[in-house]
Amino acid sequence: MKYTVKSPKVLQMLYPKRLWRLDPTEKVIYLTFDDGPIPEITPWVMNTLEAFDAKATFFCIGDNVRKHPEVYTDLLQKGHRVANHTMHHVKGWKTPLLDYLRETESCHNLMEAASGDAEVSKLFRPPYGQLRSNQSKALQKKGYKIVMWDVLSADFDLNLSPEKCAENVIKHAKAGSIVVFHDSLKAAPRLQVALPAVLKEFSKRGFAFKCIP
Repeated sequence: MKYTVKSPKVLQMLYPKRLWRLDPTEKVIYLTFDDGPIPEITPWVMNTLEAFDAKATFFCIGDNVRKHPEVYTDLLQKGHRVANHTMHHVKGWKTPLLDYLRETESCHNLMEAASGDAEVSKLFRPPYGQLRSNQSKALQKKGYKIVMWDVLSADFDLNLSPEKCAENVIKHAKAGSIVVFHDSLKAAPRLQVALPAVLKEFSKRGFAFKCIP
């Protein structure tokens, strides 16, 4: 599994219309969580964030919203932002354009239906970070803002220790950083150690944790 903890500058320059980081002059970290919501992990994440008065952005898989609407609703009620991560976590590089757009729109429509009066953002994160140029252009035309990241915790990596995942974030995140965690069963053993460690460290440094606007 190949990945970089810190997003390469060259990628950020190649795709300037995608959101990699926010205002570097504000002492704010933007925590994001991919692949939920699920009852086994997402409520724990919400409780952990609440202990630090932290808000975050959750990139939801539509099928998980369908299966666990009560967890999804709880995210909204607790003041977190919900965003689109496709209906079934599809790989952009292997999915034809129309199928990819269908996946994204299906997720958005389902989230809107499950949200009641709450507004659903058009923030979108491609699963695996995979997005072809024609997909990117078509999504942007439909009003989606493509959100990438500048720091990966790599909590999905079964070969890493939880402490290493925490270190990945503590070492590389700075003002305005968009950080990726996963509220998934696979990531849970590392997430449940790394997230509190990150929240403690950056709180100590005087940082706030906010939703992506």
